[in-house]
Amino acid sequence: MDLFTAMDISASGMRAQRTRMNVVSSNIANAHTTRSATGGPYQRRDVVFRENAFENKLSSVEVERIVSDPTPGQRVYEPGNPDADENGYVTLPNVNLMEEMVNMIGASQAFEANTTAVKAQKDMALKALAIGRI
Repeated sequence: MDLFTAMDISASGMRAQRTRMNVVSSNIANAHTTRSATGGPYQRRDVVFRENAFENKLSSVEVERIVSDPTPGQRVYEPGNPDADENGYVTLPNVNLMEEMVNMIGASQAFEANTTAVKAQKDMALKALAIGRI
């Protein structure tokens, strides 16, 4: 495995975690959106990752797709809300802020781990070049 292959693997992880962080941010931003383009409340989204194998032994990661969570949202009684049904109930988005914060921390730590790997790979390359100058 050469230096650039290792960097490509780490970079794929960073791209995947950046997408995950964007999706988590969208979920948090829409945690109280009761009216979406489809007419109902915002539906939480999640990222599905897929292994991208190459060289018959190494693999990177790719975002396969972003899926909507079909779990129904909580119904609360708010008869004055413009999105309330005929009985006065509003269906809230199915976003759990605690779960989203845990996902954000996980994405951040995975991104940081890949950043550390890229830095280590860069340091190794610089030391190898320094050996050639002696």
